[in-house]
Amino acid sequence: MAELQSFASGIEKDKEAVKAGVTWSINNGMVEGHVTKLKLIKRQGYGRAGFPLLRKRVLHAI
Repeated sequence: MAELQSFASGIEKDKEAVKAGVTWSINNGMVEGHVTKLKLIKRQGYGRAGFPLLRKRVLHAI
């Protein structure tokens, strides 16, 4: 029950953000998707190549 009270307290503290999230049709989902894709490309390149190849892979993915 303490977890539920903590959750409710957090919502109460961020009332304006919750209200904006529910009422606005704008979100940052697309941006987060691009960031996730770029992080994946970066992880795949660790130890294999330098910046020039990473740059080409990122530009090709976009």
